[in-house]
Amino acid sequence: MVVVVMVAVVVAVVMVAVVMVVVVVAVVMVVVVVAVVMVVVVVAVVMVVLVMVVVVLVVAVVVVVAVVVVVVAVVVVAVVVVVVAVVVVVAVVMVVVVVAVVVVVAVVVVVAVVVVVAVVVVVVVVAVVVVVAVVVLFVVAAVVDVDVVGRCQGL
Repeated sequence: MVVVVMVAVVVAVVMVAVVMVVVVVAVVMVVVVVAVVMVVVVVAVVMVVLVMVVVVLVVAVVVVVAVVVVVVAVVVVAVVVVVVAVVVVVAVVMVVVVVAVVVVVAVVVVVAVVVVVAVVVVVVVVAVVVVVAVVVLFVVAAVVDVDVVGRCQGL
């Protein structure tokens, strides 16, 4: 019976360790989610800055075009071509940044789901093993107790 109690204590310690591992995994997942949110916020700020740059460029284009139209029509065409190229480059950069953010978020979500599923599977397997071990220990303890009682009565 002492062995059964000792094994039960060991099983309880193992269960506490499993719970601690689950807590650590949950904390890590929270840290990962916070990091992803921070990355998304930084990317959003960068995108706002890029939009502001585009607005400034558009305003600058309007001013330059107004002044240049009065001075020389050929210079206006050259400036418009350059500004359009810059706006296109900025727009392409913004699209690339958005796609990169979406890909990063998707990868983090997939990794988080895989980690959660793996943790759940490990916890279920450990719980099943522990339950089977406890049942086997109680059966063995019952058989040992019956055998000891049988000998004590002279059977």
